[in-house]
Amino acid sequence: MKSTDVSEDSPIGVESLLSVVGQDFQPSQQAIERARAFAEPFIASQELDHGENCLAHADALAELVKSLGGSDDMQAASYLAFACEHLNKPQELIAKAFGDSHAALAMETMRLMQLQRQARTRVVRDAHNQVQIEFVRRMLLAFSRDLRVVVLRLASRLQTLRYLHTHKKPGFDDVARESLQVFAPLANRLGIWQIKWEMEDLAFRLIEPDTYKQVAHWLEDKRTEREAQVEQLRQWLLDQLQAHGISAQVQGRPKHIFSIIKKMRGKSLNFSQVHDLRALRVIVSSVEDCYRALSLVHAELKPLDNEFDDYMAKPKSNGYQSLHTVVSESAGQVIAIQIRTQAMHAHAEFGVAAHWAYKEAGTKGYAGAPLSDAQAKKMAVLRQLLAWERELHHAAHADSTSHEAVDEDKIYVLTPQAAIVELPAHSTPVDFAYSLHTDLGHRCRGAKVDGLMVPLSTPLRNGQTVEVIAAKEGGPSRDWLNLELGFLGSARARAKVRAWFNALAVNQTVARGRESVEKLLQREGKTALKLDELAEQLGFSSSAQLFEVVGKDEFSLKTIETFLRPPAPLPDEDERLLRKTQRSKTLVSPSGVLVVGVDSLMTQLARCCKPAPPDSLGGFVTRGKGVSVHRNTCKNFIQLSTVSPDRLIPVSWGERAGTDSLYPVDIEIVATDRQGLLRDISESLAKDKVNVIGVKTQSIKEMAWMTFTVEVGDALKLSKVLAAVNEVSGVRTARRHQG
Repeated sequence: MKSTDVSEDSPIGVESLLSVVGQDFQPSQQAIERARAFAEPFIASQELDHGENCLAHADALAELVKSLGGSDDMQAASYLAFACEHLNKPQELIAKAFGDSHAALAMETMRLMQLQRQARTRVVRDAHNQVQIEFVRRMLLAFSRDLRVVVLRLASRLQTLRYLHTHKKPGFDDVARESLQVFAPLANRLGIWQIKWEMEDLAFRLIEPDTYKQVAHWLEDKRTEREAQVEQLRQWLLDQLQAHGISAQVQGRPKHIFSIIKKMRGKSLNFSQVHDLRALRVIVSSVEDCYRALSLVHAELKPLDNEFDDYMAKPKSNGYQSLHTVVSESAGQVIAIQIRTQAMHAHAEFGVAAHWAYKEAGTKGYAGAPLSDAQAKKMAVLRQLLAWERELHHAAHADSTSHEAVDEDKIYVLTPQAAIVELPAHSTPVDFAYSLHTDLGHRCRGAKVDGLMVPLSTPLRNGQTVEVIAAKEGGPSRDWLNLELGFLGSARARAKVRAWFNALAVNQTVARGRESVEKLLQREGKTALKLDELAEQLGFSSSAQLFEVVGKDEFSLKTIETFLRPPAPLPDEDERLLRKTQRSKTLVSPSGVLVVGVDSLMTQLARCCKPAPPDSLGGFVTRGKGVSVHRNTCKNFIQLSTVSPDRLIPVSWGERAGTDSLYPVDIEIVATDRQGLLRDISESLAKDKVNVIGVKTQSIKEMAWMTFTVEVGDALKLSKVLAAVNEVSGVRTARRHQG
């Protein structure tokens, strides 16, 4: 409509289709007349978007439904649905005047009208966006819990296409494209092929009139001759079947122009190569007769290679069953033949709807009578329609173990630009905002639903248009995580809110840790030290990681302080320790080592093995650097003694060794890397009052290798220290470096 748009989408049902749909209701011509009289004042002067008078459209729709055997409810709804948009409380008024059943049907049909009008622009704009188109199809069926609504929608759209064709209305390509993209596929999925074919032909004629006319001209060119040939072959085949005892109907089968064009384009054929312009349909009573008829056809006529399909053994996804073959007669004329049973024919023409009752009434049937096996099967078929969305959802998530039905677990709402958004059931405007963009969800402060301001905790319903009102900056409220307040209905949105607050807490912790580390560096006069380099030297991947563990009090500032203030370095190899003795030939070095047989010399403790009392010692006279003192188990000392045994010299610890002096010792640790490991080892050493003067760490994948240089007065005390370190979580081995 120009002021209110109508559901211009619905199909021409078929007699049996709509008669079955409406069979649960008693006809009441008075109700239909009352519905028209009720709606006429509201819609008589209204026009639909495509220019058709609203009352005339409703009259045509009601007549179409009536001719197909539709119920009085459906005929009345043809008028009432259009009147709903002009009433303040339509459901209440219609229920009072016509009853709840009429009101529910009219309201559902009206809601679909409004929804499709909003979505149409988006569907056409995103013609190649198959996800968006599929959402439209799902959404249509999500509303269509009543099969009558599906039929009314398809019938209304078909009436619109007929009107546009009859009145040669230009400029409605969007309606035609929507019919091809949404409604014809819907009719196909339901197996209602009679609707599908006419809708496709009319829609394509609007979009590509020249192509349509060209193919129509080709068909018309030899139509009389072709029809005569088909009739002659039809009568011949019927006689042959009867002669072989097969009771059958043989009909000429019309070829739809859109299907011809689609075949030509899909297989790159010219018109003369389309085999099934001449076509027959054979309808028999049983599956056995189908194959007997096929055998007869192939025996009498020559079948073409690769032109046979057995859709009885392997039905199509929408349940279609038939035998298809293409044969040529003696004159060389090619003809396509379909062979099926009467039940298969009904299904092919009207879809599974041909077998449905109006709605499922439970195991006791409609009047308390038990359901027959046939009726039970019809009920199962109805469930297939109501679970169509589940099928689509399952196809898109084939690996998922969850098969939720859209009618229970999904809703579809629109953006102000008519984009369709899929949400979990019970979602709110906040869920909607997060589904569009995480940042938009964080900044969401209000929402409009169908143009009206609503609380953020308002549950959304199918087909509503939602507009988010957002601040320029900011974050979510902690109240959103309170399930009792109902701000969020989807787990995904709740996870995004929790992630925001977790990130906020981490940022605060990092800031606190940075402040502590920077104050320490100021006290130590190390402000020029680069923070990332300091973190790397302490075994962290970045300064932020260091700040985080410091901010959480998982890493002691004392460890950093010790790292920044190591003790004076040990003597270099080139430094000489001179010790003079005057009367004795035994020298006591500053390290407490007794060197026998020399008046004065230099001595130094070897760095490779770092001896400490009471280690067994060995001395080696170096060239110009005095005596290098090793542990006698040191690998370097053993190698030196092998190469130059003449330069060995006896050495031992003096009486005061270990009483006043501290000796550096290396501890090697292998551990499973984890957060806080360096801190825990440092604290273990601190508990035993062991001074750490150096740390080296290396991490590869999940393993950490560490070397701690500690000061001890006696190597025997190391056993207690190593035992404590081995108790630290994650430590695999802790031992003294062997040299």
